[in-house]
Amino acid sequence: MQQDILINWSPQETRVAVVEHGAVQELHVERTLEQGLVGNVYLGKVSRVLPGMQSAFIDIGLERAAFLHVADVWHRQEGGEAPMFARKGEPPVPIEKQVFEGQSLMVQVIKDPIGTKGARLSTQISIAGRLLVFLPQDDHVGVSQKIPAAERDALRARLQALVGDKATGGGGGFILRTNGEDSSDAELAEDIAYLRKTWGRIKDASLRQPPASLLHQDLNLLQRVLRDLVGDETASIRIDSREQFALLQAFGREFTPAAVPKLQLYKGERPIFDLYGIDEEIARALGRRVDLKSGGYLIVDQTEALTTIDVNTGGYVGARNFDDTIFKTNLEAAQAIARQLRLRNLGGIIIADFIDMAREDHQHAVLSEFRKQLARDRVKTMTGGFSQLGLVEMTRKRTRESLAHMLCEPCVHCQGSGQIKTARSVCYDILREILREARQFNPREFRVVASAKVVELFLDEESQHLAGLSDFIGKPISLQAEGGLGQEQYDIVLL
Repeated sequence: MQQDILINWSPQETRVAVVEHGAVQELHVERTLEQGLVGNVYLGKVSRVLPGMQSAFIDIGLERAAFLHVADVWHRQEGGEAPMFARKGEPPVPIEKQVFEGQSLMVQVIKDPIGTKGARLSTQISIAGRLLVFLPQDDHVGVSQKIPAAERDALRARLQALVGDKATGGGGGFILRTNGEDSSDAELAEDIAYLRKTWGRIKDASLRQPPASLLHQDLNLLQRVLRDLVGDETASIRIDSREQFALLQAFGREFTPAAVPKLQLYKGERPIFDLYGIDEEIARALGRRVDLKSGGYLIVDQTEALTTIDVNTGGYVGARNFDDTIFKTNLEAAQAIARQLRLRNLGGIIIADFIDMAREDHQHAVLSEFRKQLARDRVKTMTGGFSQLGLVEMTRKRTRESLAHMLCEPCVHCQGSGQIKTARSVCYDILREILREARQFNPREFRVVASAKVVELFLDEESQHLAGLSDFIGKPISLQAEGGLGQEQYDIVLL
């Protein structure tokens, strides 16, 4: 499936859209001051060990301490290094026997800080190159699972010979990436040498730098586009910055030569994202409702614990009978949900509530289509079948914040709840508060400062209740409308 990659660059923000047949499939945003941390290597300092949680907090120089779980701790064993959980049946060594407070530890970020949670760390270091991933603490040589099984053994043997060649330095484990499938031995050897040299710099820095120091920074979004997003199906990579175009060309010539001919400098008068209405697509990806072409729609609710997606038929009545209407809506929803997960970068636990289907063959067809669409995702997903309640439970690996968390913040009026009290409810809150204040203080007058809508209700429908309270407490109550206040916000001034 042919795709185009559009890059909108500014000094403060880089935005990338992956477009297939005119439809946006993926959105990536990186702000200069908020560049992601995944892949960065730090010399951390253990600030606290929590045996009850089998985890430790590590200071890596960020605002919040990062988090290291026992499952992400590697240690040296006979015959090389291996993960604690490598051998089945053997419980991991407790974390309190592996790390201690004040210890310096080389760690790598595997998940960005999300919300109030700090970054998640691993002590297994991996460095991604153009064709290979280097595992300096391991001796394993592997091949990407996306490469056909029939070709893996031959590729593994080629890579093993190159890794063991003394001319490349020897040592360390490597995994062949998908885009390295057709690479020559010379290209692979070059990538091996580059990765080992990078690891040498990291080790050297770890001996010279103090704890909580950055030892290695992963590529920025522009560079990751060439490394991770470009494939055989990519027709063009268009960028609207002449300076960044030149930098990308230089980076591409050194690390991704196959991508260089696809690079294009966009010189059009219209903003590059206007070509495919991408700004409108971003706005829609931040909303709860997603309309389907058939007339049905999705409702997407993102919470701290999980994301729920509800499918509704809406105005769709096009099929011959009710079962077919539901089936066709669910089929379209399966495609739309998979696309929304990519667009919004939703991760963690996801519950899809398809419309109930009476026929079992319809359920199988919808589930098959859903899994087919999810297979296109670059991010790892796991999907279950329909539950007894007709829900489909799935997970999608979360390594960075969703689009909504990156671009939005909780509403100052509703505090992120998505709803606010009615003006009448606020009026009754104010009346109760005045009564409470009158029992404690003896002012000359009470003045209510509130939103225009609340004051208007007090002057009209609630005027009798306000006058009755004034008579009861024996004090005048005046009103003042304040345009800057939200509907739930008010103040009671004692005069």
